[in-house]
Amino acid sequence: MKIRYMLLHAYGMGGTIRTIVNQANAMAARGHDVEIVSVVRRRERTQFRVAPAVRLTTLVDQRSGVRADSVGRRVWRRLRGRMVPRGEFAAAYFTERVERAVIGYVSALDGGVLVTTRPALNLISARRTPSSVVRVAQEHMNLSAYPDSIREEIARHYPSFDAIAVLTGTDRAEYQRLLPGTPIVRIPNAVHAGGRRPSRQQSKVVVAAGRLVGQKGFDLLIPAFARVVDKHPDWRLRIFGTGPKKELLRALIKEHHLGDRVRLMGRSERLQEELADASIYALSSRFEGLPMVMIEAMCHALPVAAFDCPTGPGDVLTNEVDGLLVPPGDVDALAEALIRLIDDRNLRLRMGAAAAVTAREYAPENVMPRWESLFAELLGQGGGPAAGPTTGPGEAGQT
Repeated sequence: MKIRYMLLHAYGMGGTIRTIVNQANAMAARGHDVEIVSVVRRRERTQFRVAPAVRLTTLVDQRSGVRADSVGRRVWRRLRGRMVPRGEFAAAYFTERVERAVIGYVSALDGGVLVTTRPALNLISARRTPSSVVRVAQEHMNLSAYPDSIREEIARHYPSFDAIAVLTGTDRAEYQRLLPGTPIVRIPNAVHAGGRRPSRQQSKVVVAAGRLVGQKGFDLLIPAFARVVDKHPDWRLRIFGTGPKKELLRALIKEHHLGDRVRLMGRSERLQEELADASIYALSSRFEGLPMVMIEAMCHALPVAAFDCPTGPGDVLTNEVDGLLVPPGDVDALAEALIRLIDDRNLRLRMGAAAAVTAREYAPENVMPRWESLFAELLGQGGGPAAGPTTGPGEAGQT
């Protein structure tokens, strides 16, 4: 099969980028003709390893600076395209030139599969990719996280897709309500679990990881941990990631007099080792797609304390089995969950062992055949709008 994955910025960081690179590498390893299309390029090298068998194509090279994209115009002015709504989180990327480049690329395709990976790209593909191409929209964020302007465009244009792939059963139900009759399949992201060193539950460290943005709720986790420190002053919280909320979080650490008990660790090349050396993983997000780092932590036999936010944690975890789920945004409840795990090492060991078992469900050998079966089925049907069943082959449509 010929499979093309389109990303906004394949050279950047982030869960979606890592997921798609892993998908592309795995499908190439299974013998398929695979290409990653990066709409823009702003770095010299990819942050995640792209297999030699995967072609990497760039539509708009912006390494010389975003202003160069205006091609001699006096001002940049963020000259916006017309097809990407302002409510799209990455709308600022889609200048006239960038949008034209995407439209030109997808319009010229013939045959094979095109997988687009965010609403901006999905909306362009739905309107401009020829019906001779199997068009699959991947959604990495839950529907309720989008503003009304995006949901309206999704309702209008997504029925053109041959399939829409979502990450969780909750996501699937939401999209089915909005798009009755459109094929919606649930295929979770794959996480490589093999060879992960399990936590020995000996260090007094809680780990969290993600972009330092409002979505991840680290501004809620820090005051929750301040309550933990009142009872367990010898425990430490390590938050890995970079982002625009760094100074705000530093101020919160200072406000709560946490000193080095809470540290912002930045980006780490050793995150897997850091997870293995910790004893608890904390997820404080206000909303999620599918929390990949949480599942990676579970691969290391870490129990999880998490807000039961939409969507993701509750679709992965079973409360009181492999982790503890507390009401979204409830700082006191999150603190109590952390304290309960800290107080009881045997509970951590039991939940961590169960977490490692749960994480195996997301292994590539379980996930990638679902993609292969979906693509093969859609290609066999010849593509076209709304072709095929409303559930995917095998387990793909299960909730």
